[in-house]
Amino acid sequence: MKIIGLTGGIASGKSTVTKTLEKLGAIIIDSDELAHSIMQPYKPAWNDIVKLFGTEILNSDETINRDLLGQIVFNDAKKLKELNQITHWRIAERYKEDLRVIKKENPNAIVVMEIPLLYETHAERICDEVWVVWVDRETQIERLMKRDNISQEDAIKRIEAQMDLDEKASMADVVIDNRHSIETTIEAATRNYIERMQT
Repeated sequence: MKIIGLTGGIASGKSTVTKTLEKLGAIIIDSDELAHSIMQPYKPAWNDIVKLFGTEILNSDETINRDLLGQIVFNDAKKLKELNQITHWRIAERYKEDLRVIKKENPNAIVVMEIPLLYETHAERICDEVWVVWVDRETQIERLMKRDNISQEDAIKRIEAQMDLDEKASMADVVIDNRHSIETTIEAATRNYIERMQT
């Protein structure tokens, strides 16, 4: 089994690369999906988050309003750290279990773990190699503002809450430049994946 850690910055275009690799046969572990799962109503992480932030962060169906939660933590570094302390280890437990199952069922699989905070949570330690989806800061700000319909100030706060994207790229085994067309990104992801299949 080969494990590729896929990361980048917020709004850098990780999902485009993930979808491309999935079509090529990779098994995907999406840490955002795992985060959604552990935060379902009345699960332990949900209980801890509601205890910390209060019931005002809940929607009418008692699910966590992730947009509202994001607004809170990206304006308060202490709260962001506390939220991460609740969620990160639980997400790690889930993807480690997924990896155990995949290795047992398909020992020759290529697994792509899409983890936005891969380096921040030291998940690169269990990867055979790391791919970073990179864009320049100006493009990242512009795309995040458009995607989430937020101000430039809020976009910058969210970007600066993560490790610098240039720093991530400097540590990566593969850097996918996502400043250009989607076709160019897909071609780069495909080329690198095929090279990995042949080694």
